[in-house]
Amino acid sequence: MSSKAIREYDAKLLLAYWLERAPSVDPSAKVETNFVYPQPKVAQVSWDPATNTITPENSLPGWVFNTKLVAKPDQLIKRRGKAGLLALNKTWEEAKPWIAERAGKPQRVEAVTGTLNNFILEPFLPHPSNTEYYVCITSQREGDSILFYHEGGVDVGDVDAKASKLDILVGKPFPSRSTILSTLLSQVPSAKQQTLVDFLIRLYSVYVDLHFAYLEINPLVVLDAVDGGQPTIHYLDMAAKLDQTAESICGPKWSIARDLSVYEVGSQVTTTAAKGGKVNADRGPPMVWPAPFGRDLTKEEAYIQKLDASTGASLKLTVLNPEGRIWTMVAGGGASVVYSDAIAAHGFAQELANYGEYSGAPSEGQTYEYAKTILDLITRGTTNPEGKILIIGGGIANFTNVAATFKGIIRALKEYKNPLINHKVRIFVRRGGPNYQEGLKAMRLLGESLGVPIKVYGPETHITAIVPLALGVKPKDKTAQSIPPSHPASPPPQATAVETRGGDDSGVGSIGPGGERTQPDDQIVRFDTGLGGAKERPWFRPFDASTRSFVYGLQPRAIQGMLDFDYSCGREAPSVAAMIYPFGGHHIQKFYWGTKETLLPVYTTVEDAVKKHPEVDVVVNFASSRSVYSSTLEIFNFPQIKAVALIAEGVPERHAREILHLAKAKNVLIIGPATVGGIKPGCFRIGNSGGMMDNIISSKLYRPGSIGYVSKSGGMSNELNNMLSLFTNGTYEGIAIGGDRYPGSTFIDHLLRYEKDPDCKMLVLLGEVGGIEEYRVIEAVKKGEIRKPIVAWAIGTCAKMFSTEVQFGHAGSMANSDMETADAKNKAMRAAGFIVPETFEELPQTLKETYERLVAERKIVPKPERDPPVIPMDYKWAQELGLIRKPAAFISTISDERGQELMYAGMRISDVFRDNIGLGGVVSLLWFKRRLPQWATKFIEMVLMLTADHGPAVSGAMNTIVATRAGKDLISSLASGLLTIGSRFGGALDEAAAMFSSARDRGLTPREFVEECRKQNKLISGIGHKIKSVNNPDLRVELVKEYVIKNFPAHSLLDYALAVEKVTTSKKDTLILNVDGCIAVCFVDLLRDSGAFTPEEADEYIKIGTLNGLFVLGRSIGFIGHHLDQKRLRAPLYRHPADDIFINMADISQPRVLGKMN
Repeated sequence: MSSKAIREYDAKLLLAYWLERAPSVDPSAKVETNFVYPQPKVAQVSWDPATNTITPENSLPGWVFNTKLVAKPDQLIKRRGKAGLLALNKTWEEAKPWIAERAGKPQRVEAVTGTLNNFILEPFLPHPSNTEYYVCITSQREGDSILFYHEGGVDVGDVDAKASKLDILVGKPFPSRSTILSTLLSQVPSAKQQTLVDFLIRLYSVYVDLHFAYLEINPLVVLDAVDGGQPTIHYLDMAAKLDQTAESICGPKWSIARDLSVYEVGSQVTTTAAKGGKVNADRGPPMVWPAPFGRDLTKEEAYIQKLDASTGASLKLTVLNPEGRIWTMVAGGGASVVYSDAIAAHGFAQELANYGEYSGAPSEGQTYEYAKTILDLITRGTTNPEGKILIIGGGIANFTNVAATFKGIIRALKEYKNPLINHKVRIFVRRGGPNYQEGLKAMRLLGESLGVPIKVYGPETHITAIVPLALGVKPKDKTAQSIPPSHPASPPPQATAVETRGGDDSGVGSIGPGGERTQPDDQIVRFDTGLGGAKERPWFRPFDASTRSFVYGLQPRAIQGMLDFDYSCGREAPSVAAMIYPFGGHHIQKFYWGTKETLLPVYTTVEDAVKKHPEVDVVVNFASSRSVYSSTLEIFNFPQIKAVALIAEGVPERHAREILHLAKAKNVLIIGPATVGGIKPGCFRIGNSGGMMDNIISSKLYRPGSIGYVSKSGGMSNELNNMLSLFTNGTYEGIAIGGDRYPGSTFIDHLLRYEKDPDCKMLVLLGEVGGIEEYRVIEAVKKGEIRKPIVAWAIGTCAKMFSTEVQFGHAGSMANSDMETADAKNKAMRAAGFIVPETFEELPQTLKETYERLVAERKIVPKPERDPPVIPMDYKWAQELGLIRKPAAFISTISDERGQELMYAGMRISDVFRDNIGLGGVVSLLWFKRRLPQWATKFIEMVLMLTADHGPAVSGAMNTIVATRAGKDLISSLASGLLTIGSRFGGALDEAAAMFSSARDRGLTPREFVEECRKQNKLISGIGHKIKSVNNPDLRVELVKEYVIKNFPAHSLLDYALAVEKVTTSKKDTLILNVDGCIAVCFVDLLRDSGAFTPEEADEYIKIGTLNGLFVLGRSIGFIGHHLDQKRLRAPLYRHPADDIFINMADISQPRVLGKMN
């Protein structure tokens, strides 16, 4: 949603801080009086349900305790005075019990009952009634309007009819002071007029700068000047909405106004929180978006809201009736509304438990969390004797992998198997889109094993046809069966590729005029699109089979879909000429063209692309909501661009409005924002419109039909494509204008085009609740501007059934007046002569009857069907569908990051920390693929600590130091040190383990083992030390021996090694068991005696270098320390002293190699 209401408390803080500071809306809009800015005095008192207490007094500002107060609930409640929810002229001692008596209690306001949990306190302002005024600023498509009335207060009446109105149109000059005064303030006393002009200028500047969408002050009090000063402004009651999508722009501005410390004298702006406090992203806490009164945000709704904020997908949940029998889990904003409509139309609105939707390709994990939340709600409380119904519905997706999202839902269903059975839940599934066959198959298989009845339907079933089936209502008509969708197969052998330029049968190929050579078996297809400008087309036909476009953004999947569509339509050249991507530099990307490939250039600027491709006149803009505004303005600089599709969701309304008005001035067609785009069958496809190729083929979008439609919803556009292919000869052109409040083009723009296009014979309009765009079409029909038959329906008829305000999937789908309701629109369209069915479920039959009438009248002449060329399926997608298999290039068995959570040898990373297994435990998982006992993991950690370093003189540390002093980076210096590890330094662990193990396994006594090595002139690895001796033992060895003897269940090889040490030290006291040998034999004891390994596994780990791995891992700690130490000391380049090097150049009587210079 974009336009969202905020608390009165927050609205007043925004004005308190920014009324004086906001940049002026126009250079001419200046304050000309000694304007006295209102002082911020507002406090918030909240009720804590956990403690059943209100905000403590020490958290309130000091003025509360010495000022007469006004107290009132701050929960988006209208007409609080008439509901008895105002406490006037009270001290804090009087206001406090008044709040406490009401806090946490249910309160009925008109038809809505809710819990009072938030209150606002302000100073009481005595004033005469003739000082009250009314002011309101609203936003519409054409611009903003300021409404002003010279009377205010609760009895102001119908201000829309009474108030003076000043329209500030987009792109037009800001009105002068005299215009503001004469238009709005003619009935205000002259002494106050200039002050009010200044106030309105500043108020509107704040409105624009902070992206308000609505701001009402009633009453606005203007007190007379005192002692020659200026009149003073005070605002009593205030209601406001902000454009939530502008948070990336205005978030810091909203936050700083909510930081109460900025209103304290001498406060300093800082981003650090108080000690122990929370650090926010901006100065001050982020804006709060309260739920409508009567519908407190439940814990589950808050969780889904948080989940939605952390993902690029859309996840929405509104709990309407926790005890309801009918629950929905619907994919798509438009689809979620039509399912609710269908349930309400059959008389089950009171049983509808929730409204919600998931869309935008959520991951399996996100879908799992969403489904789990809903299933938890369904299976709470006592069971219903009639059971419960869960409708898992959705339209035909454009790009969401249905099987992937269903995996998350299936996982949740399995988890709630028993509660679902206990609550007698019946599940009905309907879905279409990419990989829907696998998704539905998985659901069917689940139904056979889960013990919960699951009925599964695909796109051959009308989108809402499962609703009467689920409710046990007999449908009026039998559901028509569609042509079964088929997977694209491999191309037949006789299929011919597109002819390449400069083809040649010679062995080396011919050379083209540009110097390129085309080989006979070249798989790259090249297109000569010429250097001429874009083809001239009539205004009503912006797209045809020769349309060429730029794609702004790196969108290889969408571009490949567009090229596959082009190939299936039989286009001579791809519809995409190039990509524009500002961050990657100029380069080339490769795409498929049928069975071959083609190359598309990527430019960093629109200017570069336009220079190279004068034939392009369309841009498909995939830029994000943050950059779509600037990128679109850049596109507008080039007159050759005649149409732009804006795909991004969440575009700030003020930006969208500026774009559409600038586009109108430049005669550029805008589709979007927040749209999937549109499709011209047989000609041109915008981005992902129409879905995957199997849906393109099944909906016959590869060739033109006769029906032009316009819709807000992208998902519902696919449903219309499906319906039109079933009941008519198909789509001529279809546009999804987007669900935002201010789409770049509207219903009327496209329907007027269809009316003028002789090839379009019938029109379809799919509107929805909210906005007035349908009425523009009604006026056009009444005026005779549109004469072709229009089949129309406005979705959202269920809205009247809800007792509280519900925001549907699209930002613009909320009625602000009776005129904007879906029922009113359907009634008005029917009265104007539109063909309007009784319900959305009857739309297919209505389409069929209208089409057959036009065929009978010979206004539509169906053409013979043609088979489209076969498009090979992409390898990656075929693999995902399980249609092909490929041997893996690598095998890994120790970790997996692909799921919701990183796994170490099957253990979730959260469990690693929860169980506190430590570094030794992580090593045991990643090195040995099992969790070792704690005594073993502690030993691993002990080894790492003992081997971390052995001073700067050892070869590895010296190499690291020398490399560091040569200016090398950490990785290079570390590698230099590690490369010295081998049999002479550090690498003795493996050899020592092997020698001692072999001797004991062969039954040699310690003395026999020593004698064997002596006879072989072989040193015993792990025996001997340069400094340490029997009388000067190595404390590291003593620590290891002590730990092992105390904690290991068995230590036979250590005992054997200590016996060997007695033999060797009897010869020389420095031939002790050194730290390498001690660690080696103890680790063998760990492997052999822990019970976690078989003897074969233990021997294998010894052979493959595990013990040396411990030394490398531990010593890396020391090497890194030496590197950082040298960097910290800024040590210069090291040169070894020459006197420490013995140089011996032997006399050479004659050179070994004779060279002769000519």
